[in-house]
Amino acid sequence: MANVLVTGATGFIGTHLVATLAARGDTVTCLVRKSSRIGGLRQAGAELAYGDVTSRDGVNSAVAGRDIVYHLAGCTMALQPRYFYLVNQHGVANVARACAGQTTPPVLVVVSSLAAAGPAMDGRPKTEADRPSPVSHYGHSKRAGERAAEAFADRVPITVVRPPIVLGQGDRMGLPLFRSIARLGVHLAPGLQRRFSVIHADDLVQLLILAAERGKRLPARSESQSYRPDGYYFAASEEAPTYADLGRLVGEALGRHLVVIVPTATPLVWMVAWAGEAISHLRHDPLFMNLDKAREINAGSWICSAEAAAQQLDFSVGAPLLERLRQTAEWYRQAGWL
Repeated sequence: MANVLVTGATGFIGTHLVATLAARGDTVTCLVRKSSRIGGLRQAGAELAYGDVTSRDGVNSAVAGRDIVYHLAGCTMALQPRYFYLVNQHGVANVARACAGQTTPPVLVVVSSLAAAGPAMDGRPKTEADRPSPVSHYGHSKRAGERAAEAFADRVPITVVRPPIVLGQGDRMGLPLFRSIARLGVHLAPGLQRRFSVIHADDLVQLLILAAERGKRLPARSESQSYRPDGYYFAASEEAPTYADLGRLVGEALGRHLVVIVPTATPLVWMVAWAGEAISHLRHDPLFMNLDKAREINAGSWICSAEAAAQQLDFSVGAPLLERLRQTAEWYRQAGWL
């Protein structure tokens, strides 16, 4: 079994990854801040290393001696764009640099985002061969992180995984979707014809492990080289519902026979985003719905193909989307979140 380091281990996806790695017998160390909630990590049997990916202090020693580094730490909400880049670009560079400094560099798996690749064009799912075209500050920062990883590809074996919407047990970002349907039977759906790729956290974790074990690695690049798809993988379930259909599926998972779909026009999305932006700055606390998120919502469909992962890594999801939504709903209920 492998000796691994996980950054971002206290996050939603990170907790799923740590539990899976520990259960399969890997020696797991988690890079955490002193303010992090670590009870779940200790319960899983993980060891702790203290540090922050935005600073080299602690990162070098945490990386030393590892076979694999799973870099999940990222910033998804920020009051200013520079905070996105601090974590999503410079954090990747710090971890990759620490890996490059080892006598035997570990395999580095970087978790990026579909936002780095950009929305689908003409209704065709994004593939790894498509040139990245991010539309938001978040997406641009995640692409900058990918570029930071590419700069170390001549010294470190690196694979990048780009997930779309990730749902599952313990997910606070997806909770409002379930809660509004469970309590009110109402689902707001911007862009009725826009489709979205989705993946469950447990399926994403399996892809991350496969990427570490047998994924292609980023090719070494020169300044004259353009984007090359080797070493990149999209993660997604086979289903790509519209946001309206996703609401209906969540309703079915919750046992609701009727879900009222409320079309949300583009101007209303922008109005809510402006309000969220203002409240965020007044409270000095970023909200999920803001102008950056509105740029993504209004950009079109966000769908991607996991065919490369299926062909090269033998990846497949463990259950259909509806079953995964049922598992998530049941967890929310048992946890008292609904």
